[in-house]
Amino acid sequence: MSAQTYLAYDFPLLSAFWAMLWFFLWIMWFVLLFRVVFDIFRDDDLSGWAKTGWLVFCIVLPFLGVFVYVIARGKNMGRREVSQARAQQEAYDSYIRETAKGGAGRGSSVDELARLSEIRARGDITDDEFRRAKELVLSGSGPSEP
Repeated sequence: MSAQTYLAYDFPLLSAFWAMLWFFLWIMWFVLLFRVVFDIFRDDDLSGWAKTGWLVFCIVLPFLGVFVYVIARGKNMGRREVSQARAQQEAYDSYIRETAKGGAGRGSSVDELARLSEIRARGDITDDEFRRAKELVLSGSGPSEP
């Protein structure tokens, strides 16, 4: 056995440290591999043949393929990821805006019920009128202003 092996057996914590280091490096390698594969599919500038070539290169020679891809196209990987994140955020924001516009013309039923309750508390409507207005609001066909 070599001196390093004896050192690991003499200090079990050092052996555990090396095992954890190799484990996390292995995990980081797979994360990098999957990010490269996803980036190959995400890139609209690459043709189908170029995507196939990069994928074959990364599958047949994984270490070399991934490292060459990161060196050759790594600068734009971040840009593509940021542009995709922006597009997703814009789509989410537009969805929120459209959803908010849909409810802006007419108050929600909770708001209408709260207004009806205030009007009844002031004594402007009777309990029977409140009950009928509440039924209209809950059925969805009631007016937005009481």
